[in-house]
Amino acid sequence: MDTKKLFRGFWLLFKGYWSSEEKWKARGLLAVVISMNFAMVYLLVQINLWYNEFYNSLQNYEAELFWPLIGRFTAIAFLYIVIAVYAVYLQQMLQIKWRTWMTENYLTAWMHEQTYYRLQSATDNPDQRISEDIGQFVNLSLSLLIGFLKQLTTLAAFGVVLWELSGSIEIAGLVIPGYMFWFSFVYSGLGTFFAHKVGRKLIALNFDQQKYEADFRFSMMRVRENSESIAFYRGESAEIEGFNLKFSNVIKNYWQLMKKTKHLNFYVNGYSQLAILVPLVMAAPRYFSKEIQLGGLMQISSAFDRVQGALSYFVNAYDTLASLAAVINRLAGFTEHMDTAQKLRSKVTTSSAPELKISALNISLPTGRELLKKLSLELQNAKSLLVTGSSGCGKSTLLRTLAGIWAYASGEIFLPPNSKVMFLPQKPYLPLGTLRRALIYPAAEKDSPSDDKLKSVLRKVDLPTLIDKLDTADDWARILSLGEQQRLAFARVLLTAPDYIFLDEATSALDEPRELEMYKLLRNELPAVTVVSVGHRSTLFGLHDVELNLDGTGNYKLRELNVSP
Repeated sequence: MDTKKLFRGFWLLFKGYWSSEEKWKARGLLAVVISMNFAMVYLLVQINLWYNEFYNSLQNYEAELFWPLIGRFTAIAFLYIVIAVYAVYLQQMLQIKWRTWMTENYLTAWMHEQTYYRLQSATDNPDQRISEDIGQFVNLSLSLLIGFLKQLTTLAAFGVVLWELSGSIEIAGLVIPGYMFWFSFVYSGLGTFFAHKVGRKLIALNFDQQKYEADFRFSMMRVRENSESIAFYRGESAEIEGFNLKFSNVIKNYWQLMKKTKHLNFYVNGYSQLAILVPLVMAAPRYFSKEIQLGGLMQISSAFDRVQGALSYFVNAYDTLASLAAVINRLAGFTEHMDTAQKLRSKVTTSSAPELKISALNISLPTGRELLKKLSLELQNAKSLLVTGSSGCGKSTLLRTLAGIWAYASGEIFLPPNSKVMFLPQKPYLPLGTLRRALIYPAAEKDSPSDDKLKSVLRKVDLPTLIDKLDTADDWARILSLGEQQRLAFARVLLTAPDYIFLDEATSALDEPRELEMYKLLRNELPAVTVVSVGHRSTLFGLHDVELNLDGTGNYKLRELNVSP
């Protein structure tokens, strides 16, 4: 484990919220929580002093002090309970605010300029990192920070008490004042060192456990998303085999996690139980020699326990620290990948021109293989271009470049200023929710056109059965066939009325008469629209003005087509 990298990752994740626009509210709330924890330490010191008086009164049979001391303890304990409850409540409030801020910022960064698209192969399970890891980071960081400050205060307060109570000891002629205080340092220091030795492998195991759990969950999500295809293939056995493989990784790693946690628990529990006896054994000679009374012995035991507990904070919290380190590694890696993806920009420049023009456009794969070299063309407004070529030659990648989401390209693209552009992929995206939301996507429901207009476009694309389901919420990607989804996408085009539309095999699931019907619908409803299509069918040649044929090695050919009336 790279400790410097871990601390650097922690600081990168930690500093954002505390220096954000919410910093003063956050710092103020944190100050209140810390102050309440300090107050709890003060009350614990008062209880420690109470131990001395109470047990001495018992030893001296001072019955008249019994009930007043019980009343005093009750008052201190009641106040402690109230403060402890609200300290946790306000800490949870701070967690909510911090997590909300981090989640909103991560979601914004993830969606910014198609970062989510460029991250597809760089980061596993980004959804888990945002939905779970952020919550864990906030919870663990805040708990450990406040716990550390509380234990530091406890050490300062009870360290003074233990120093005064422990007296001196002479070893080989050397007088050591406050010897129990120094012994607690040695005991806790050795304990922390060996806890790290025993538990350090937990960090990597926790990291892997989160990854394997997310992979297993994602494999089941894939089945839900592709249930029809799997059913057609009768692929249940293959899917179960995949589930078992993913789940076996979860179980194997969890067994390792259990074993290492068992070793750490043996050590931590043994360490804690031994700490109960140590102060009693060390203070017993002074008690039996009557240098201190029973109350003093109990007070020493209590003070030693508090000091040793404060010094052993990292021993007792090692498992939590291991979990936090794993979360930091995942979130810091995710942040680093997002930063890299956002810096990975296309070298294609966009400029204004009266019509679509492409100049010296070069496109390649991430491996460096060239798909297109120095493409130059002009397409008159209201005309149509058909992009053809064998599978893998770069047709879809050309559309990705024109959309500005493909980073491995250079050249220049000209479009009329303020022109409205729309891209239709082969498989339309239908968000969860109402049919209205799926129909008007990516517009918000508050910006929805009138119901009459929505019903009208549904009739035009021959989806009359959906007219009465505009406000029905369901998984429409599962309910509608691919052909129906593609017709719904054409309905979106009619609603948006773009100046330029780019179709990536957007009619592949339609039969030829229906395909012809959709293209004629575009021309009739949007006569000024300029169309660029990617496709294989021979019927498409009669629906376009120009063909751009790619050979996959960087070369291309342009030719005029005879458009059918």
